[in-house]
Amino acid sequence: MERPAWAPQGIDITVPSVSRIYDYYLGGSHNFEVDREAARRAMAHLPGLPKIMQANRAFMRRAVRYAVSEGVTQFLDIGSGIPTFGSVHEVARALAPEARVLYVDHDPVAVAHSEAVLEGDPLAGVVAADLRKPAEILRAPAFRALIDTERPVALLLVAVLHFIEDSEDPAAAVAELLDALAPGSVLILTHAAYEHIPSRQDASGVVGVYRDIRKPLVMRTAEEIAGFFAGTELVDPGLVPMAEWRPEQGPGEEAEPYANSGYAGVGRKA
Repeated sequence: MERPAWAPQGIDITVPSVSRIYDYYLGGSHNFEVDREAARRAMAHLPGLPKIMQANRAFMRRAVRYAVSEGVTQFLDIGSGIPTFGSVHEVARALAPEARVLYVDHDPVAVAHSEAVLEGDPLAGVVAADLRKPAEILRAPAFRALIDTERPVALLLVAVLHFIEDSEDPAAAVAELLDALAPGSVLILTHAAYEHIPSRQDASGVVGVYRDIRKPLVMRTAEEIAGFFAGTELVDPGLVPMAEWRPEQGPGEEAEPYANSGYAGVGRKA
């Protein structure tokens, strides 16, 4: 397999990556054939996967705008993936040009592309780190340079927690991050779930594809997902299907059956 010029040296381009599969769903070009093959296998079970990812991104943009409207202008986006049109810094700065954004991902392609996009931007940065090790994120020089923990921060965990198994204690990681942030900070979260997906059997096939590539996809219930918001108060309308969180859709979006797949919510730290 030929290595593209943009691919960082040292990464195994024969192993699928969750970030690059997500990039493929969104129509991006920073993915390899092994990623595309895994995505096509998943889409054979659930053809609406690209629609789910689009709904996920649309929620993220609405939630970022909400955070800015509440006076939050610092953003910590963990599991940020490969930058695409309408990324957090673009959405936030449309309303608050002074907004600071730190992206965090452990995929080398996501980190390298983020560095290229953000080059020369003094108010944004990227850290190569993993949500499973929150202390490494909080100790990173870029975090200390960009994020003032004495002021509210928007912590984004968008489509990332469902790739962390219960044995890895994702709730503890979220709690450690929130504990480091000032009162008034917000947690912006989406998570995969069987509820509201048009076909549970098809969704189970997708779970099997991710298991086969050794990237387990953990489908949690609404009650389990709500547990990640411990220490915050959910803002209206609470934990709901993605497209139902403060929708701004036109006539066609509401009818899209896959747009409500998974859950989304925003919690505010007291």
